[in-house]
Amino acid sequence: MRPQLVISATLLLDVALFAFNLTVALAGGSRAVLSQAVYALSDVFAGAMVMWGFLASQRPPDHEHPFGYGKERFFWSFSAGLLAFTFAGGFVLIAGIQQMQNPHPVQDLPEGLLVVGATLILSALGILVVLRELRHDESSISDFLGSAHQGLKTIFYQDVISVLGSGVAFAGLLYEFRSPSGVVDGATAVIVGALMVGTGLVLAAESRDLLVGKAISPQQARAVLSLVERDPRVRKVRGLQSMMLGPDDVLLALRVNFLDNMDTDEIESSIDHLSLTLREAFPQVRHLLIEPES
Repeated sequence: MRPQLVISATLLLDVALFAFNLTVALAGGSRAVLSQAVYALSDVFAGAMVMWGFLASQRPPDHEHPFGYGKERFFWSFSAGLLAFTFAGGFVLIAGIQQMQNPHPVQDLPEGLLVVGATLILSALGILVVLRELRHDESSISDFLGSAHQGLKTIFYQDVISVLGSGVAFAGLLYEFRSPSGVVDGATAVIVGALMVGTGLVLAAESRDLLVGKAISPQQARAVLSLVERDPRVRKVRGLQSMMLGPDDVLLALRVNFLDNMDTDEIESSIDHLSLTLREAFPQVRHLLIEPES
């Protein structure tokens, strides 16, 4: 995928959505529309964090970071999920509860319906951008959601939750348009806030696993073992350790038991052959250590 394209497109959409929703929310006093403005603002901050993480991860390895800066993307995705989603969601929750406790009529409902409907449509366009990139890479949505591309998944979840939240907000405003009370408007904001908080916690939990050193998936590990043990000079793989250093950057260490009576040159040749085979089959393996074991 092209991360910069996806993130940049989302940032532009979110800035426009924030401006539109905030203008209508301040004019009409709707907590549902305000929740969309806050959500769009949180998306802007989250998208900026994800973009910074992507740019920071491109720095080459140095003495202090010999394996590079790939985990910058995990850290900033963690920050985006925890700070932007959770804190902003908490604000929306509080605003919604206050509106339910002390309801006041919502003004400018037609404008509110229009801007929330536009938010829904533009958020759906953001989802289409991600899906188009997946088709460009010939990847499935299930592979994407199971991958370590936390930054892009953060962007994708933003748009999905925005579509759901906009749908809830639109329904709440439509109810207020027919039966003005202010209570439903507050309840709508509470639902949107809960969605934001829940999404932030899920994203933070996923990124945390990668930050503390998550290994490749069991399916990938079995594929590596199968490929190595198919080599006629390999008796058995005694150990496999791995760590995700970035969405497309894996550290892999193998302890391999080669056939008896192989001299040093033959073992070195076998290691070179295995390294080439593994790197061709798994391009994300950028750091590879194969230790021979008797």
